[in-house]
Amino acid sequence: MILLVGLRCLAGLLALLALGHTLWRGLDDPGVALAFAVLVGVGELSRWRGAEGRDVAPLGAAGALAYALLGENGGRPTGHGVLQVVAVVVAAALLGCVPYVVKGCRSTLDHLTRRVLTVAFAALCFQPLHHRGLPAQWSGPSHALLLVALLVLTALCDAVLVAAMAHARTRWPYGPLLRDELRTLPGTGSAVCATGAVMALATGVVGLWALPVFSLPLLLTQLSSRRYAHVRATYRQTIASLARATEIAGYTPAGHARRVALLSREVGRELGLGESQLTVVEFAALMHDIGQLSLVDPVPAGATAGLPVAEQRRIALLGGAVVRQTGVDAEVAVVVERQADPYREQPVGARIVRAVNAYEEKVREAGPEGPLRALEELRLGTARDYHPEVVESLARVLSRDCLTLPAVG
Repeated sequence: MILLVGLRCLAGLLALLALGHTLWRGLDDPGVALAFAVLVGVGELSRWRGAEGRDVAPLGAAGALAYALLGENGGRPTGHGVLQVVAVVVAAALLGCVPYVVKGCRSTLDHLTRRVLTVAFAALCFQPLHHRGLPAQWSGPSHALLLVALLVLTALCDAVLVAAMAHARTRWPYGPLLRDELRTLPGTGSAVCATGAVMALATGVVGLWALPVFSLPLLLTQLSSRRYAHVRATYRQTIASLARATEIAGYTPAGHARRVALLSREVGRELGLGESQLTVVEFAALMHDIGQLSLVDPVPAGATAGLPVAEQRRIALLGGAVVRQTGVDAEVAVVVERQADPYREQPVGARIVRAVNAYEEKVREAGPEGPLRALEELRLGTARDYHPEVVESLARVLSRDCLTLPAVG
């Protein structure tokens, strides 16, 4: 948390310094600054929550990077420096984020922190070189390659920054967070970098008319990304609704599947799983009891952890068959099918779902001391039923939720 506060303070001080310096000195090339401010502001107004739960504003990011890497406007050298770039982007981003602040969006502060630090990094890499005349000596492809190289460095810096902020905020393992951020770069990240470079180069040749022209491809990409995020959200809601079938039919307690899914996802993060693996674990946890719909006589309270192993496997195989018919990813069906196998033979997702499901059932049965007693029973079962590393990861997750747990080991 100290790191997150430090990054926010650094971004705030940098923004105040840039705004104060720009107000004192005035704007160089006010028309250019206004044009890029409008572009960034519109991009921030169109920000949305992407398919993986991240705030996405590709047009605003591309416009900010293009202004940071701008050296000429219609063949005439520009005079703005690093502090003016930061000031213009901050002012535009603040105006664009007003609706989200009014709505109480909690991620706005971190989004602004990321935008300020990333743009400052890009401008600091390019503007001093521009004022020394180095880019002018590199004409044609060399200049374009320089901008692309700087944008790649900026994208890597942004990925490191976002992963560090998420780690500081959630205490999830840093490595998987960084890996997930790097995996997103070839998608929207590459489109943002390419558009930023093209905007900067085209503005240097044809002037500010390049901004609306080269914004169109990114706008189309943005619309496609939003549609994809909507489809993913609908898909997730469909799976959640399907998982509630066992609750509606009275086979499992209300909210059981959702609780198992949320806790399984946290345990997966603690184990270092990536976003795609976490999605598989979450979907499998939501539908782990769906095989009970095939039973003539319901299991009391839906508690399958205490059933004979053969019966657990039969229910798991029935559930896997149902999952395969829904069209869900085959990996989800595999996790559901193998949740009753010996843990040494299970994929990691099945190990997680099995342990978390057993914990949730044991907590429900154990009364006031449920969490402590349930966890102790899981630890006693690590010789055969539950993977020791999964159980200890579960213990760490629960300890972060302010539960008093016995010492590990």
